[in-house]
Amino acid sequence: MAEAHQAVGFRPSLTSDGAEVELSAPVLQEIYLSGLRSWKRHLARFWNDFLTGVFPASPLSWLFLFSAIQLAWFLQLDPSLGLMEKIKELLPDWGGQHHRLRGVLAAALFASCLWGALIFTLHVALRLLLSYHGWLLEPHGAMSSPTKTWLALVRIFSGRNPMLFSYQRSLPRQPVPSVQDTVRKYLESVRPILSDEDFDLTTVLAQEFLRLQASLLQWYLRLKSWWASNYVSDWWEEFVYLRSRHSLMVNSNYYMMDFLYVTPTPVQAARAGNAVHALLLYRHRLNRQEILPTLLMGMRPLCSAQYEKIFNTTRIPGIQKDHIRHLRDSRHVAVFHRGRFYRVGTHSQSGLLSPRALEQQFQRILDDPSPACPQEEHLAALTAAPRDVWAQVRSSLKTQAEDTLEAVEGAAFFVSLDSEPAGLTREDPAATLDAYAHALLAGRGHDRWFDKSFTLIVFSNGKLGLSVEHSWADCPISGHMWEFTLATECFQLGYSADGHCKGRPDPSLPQPQRLHWDLPEKIHLSISLALRGAKTLSGNVDCHVFPFSHFGKSFIKRCHLSSDSFIQMALQLAHFREPQRRAMFRLAVEKHQALLKAAMSGQGVDRHLFALYIVSQFLHLQSPFLDQVHSEQWQLATSQIPVQQIHLFDVHNYPDYVSSGGGFGPADDHGYGVSYIFMGDDTITFHISSKKSSTKTDSHRLGQHIEDALLDVACLFQEGPRPKLRCRGLQEEDSGHRHGSLPCHTGGSRAPTQSTNL
Repeated sequence: MAEAHQAVGFRPSLTSDGAEVELSAPVLQEIYLSGLRSWKRHLARFWNDFLTGVFPASPLSWLFLFSAIQLAWFLQLDPSLGLMEKIKELLPDWGGQHHRLRGVLAAALFASCLWGALIFTLHVALRLLLSYHGWLLEPHGAMSSPTKTWLALVRIFSGRNPMLFSYQRSLPRQPVPSVQDTVRKYLESVRPILSDEDFDLTTVLAQEFLRLQASLLQWYLRLKSWWASNYVSDWWEEFVYLRSRHSLMVNSNYYMMDFLYVTPTPVQAARAGNAVHALLLYRHRLNRQEILPTLLMGMRPLCSAQYEKIFNTTRIPGIQKDHIRHLRDSRHVAVFHRGRFYRVGTHSQSGLLSPRALEQQFQRILDDPSPACPQEEHLAALTAAPRDVWAQVRSSLKTQAEDTLEAVEGAAFFVSLDSEPAGLTREDPAATLDAYAHALLAGRGHDRWFDKSFTLIVFSNGKLGLSVEHSWADCPISGHMWEFTLATECFQLGYSADGHCKGRPDPSLPQPQRLHWDLPEKIHLSISLALRGAKTLSGNVDCHVFPFSHFGKSFIKRCHLSSDSFIQMALQLAHFREPQRRAMFRLAVEKHQALLKAAMSGQGVDRHLFALYIVSQFLHLQSPFLDQVHSEQWQLATSQIPVQQIHLFDVHNYPDYVSSGGGFGPADDHGYGVSYIFMGDDTITFHISSKKSSTKTDSHRLGQHIEDALLDVACLFQEGPRPKLRCRGLQEEDSGHRHGSLPCHTGGSRAPTQSTNL
């Protein structure tokens, strides 16, 4: 590493006068460059924060305003109505020769105050405009006159060229829904799954809650909503995630997959080099706020706060609750390979290491023959242990190996160089794809640092994946980063003809730093118990992934239905297997769309009921209705993984070069976790998980029911028999840069054999 290499320049020596320290020129140069980098970061952040603070105005608007005031003053006009003269009187008297300077300063101060007032007015106006949700409630394809007027005003007040956090000051507060509406919607949602007797009892409890406790609890929520920008998000993070004492593995983490049918290079170190470089490029764009904010309809901005903790973030375990530790910067990654830990610097004196230099460092780790120290190999299993257990052990570990622990927890992210291959294979596509998902979700229980915000997993055959800790952000945030990473490492950075990163190795780079743990004897048993628990939890997860390629988003659009609602209704049909009719299906889709829009406008049910329950616990108020709501176990947890940056991928010419999404564990011991992603226009990939210990669930069985349900529903919207199976054959590899199975599309084009051709 560059830091360790430069440490050689620090040479202490003793003289007759006592201790004396000599600093060699390389160290002085490193100190100078370190300070320069630090000041550059601070200045860049200050400038970005300033631009964000004045948005939708710009610094040039202040200059225009100041120039206009000066011109009016020159024409003997006073736009300040005497205020500038009063400002001049308050300024120090520097003599007659500085009279003109006092006038300029007075004009500048008046312009700044007026400019600030105008910016504040713009923020308030934009916040009021963004509080309008009428457009969500309108039928698809129709737009009322108020909504058209709203769109025009939003365009006027939204400014141009927004940065990632430009709209944060203008976002409206999360509204607190009417408690009567929330209870009504809740009863409506549980009616189909409760017996008449249970529903009558629930209705009585709900009416009692509205009569006795609801108004007081609602008052506290409204008070919080005025004090905080969001009345529920901090409680959701704390009580749902940080106070949970369960293992993070399977219960809190989720995974993101690589390209399904293509591996750009089989060289493990090369894939790691390009991927790490691409991730750090994304971090650079994030620090400079060059990532565009997400806009609904191209106009309505969503909150970008969760982007702040993607990198340099670790979830620190506690006895009663965890906390999120986020560093402003980190110049290294922590790497795990065959039970050994390494610290790999990501920067040199000239800046970010090139992909080829990073590949060189990862290859050195792969070639390192040194064995893992006793207990070191399974140490990371502690991060998969119950949180209170890990918190107690971590305090001992921090005492004995504080620097090593800091090197891991203070890394930009964690990298696991897996010693086994993964991904879809021609010999057994179904089993290998399921094993790939399981490896990303749980691994071996001791080869991921589950506390880190995310772990980049690079398998021995070059396949990639992410394991993401959930508490710091939701899937769309990490999904956005992952789309950029796949597109950049494959299409922008590319690989040479022999599968290596482009460029040349740097022989002057120091070796990666091997991290050594001084493990006290008393934690050896804890490591063994944590490993046993992790293996038990990992072995109990039943993962199933399958691409559904009979039809995709394009067919659903032709049915004039919402693609997400279409899949959600098909999932319900797959779960219950009750026959549906076309008219009933349309009603169900419309109902799902109404519920989705209500949730998007802050009128959802579950977060409001959750917040009411938390307030009742604070006040020690017992509500049988809220206790029942809180104790419910939902057997089908579903989520769509959106493709947010479609411009990064050419899905029509190279349909195999698209993200295949990811998955998560089941929310209930007798339930399913199901996620799905629309891969282009003609394929939907489903990720299903359940517990093997449950006698009620089977991931493969549900997968077959989902396929049957989709085909059944498709028959409702077309004439003739069910759609025929589309060819998804497996062919021989035709290049060293491809791995596993290759798609056979009817009428489609094959992906290039080398990513560098794109």
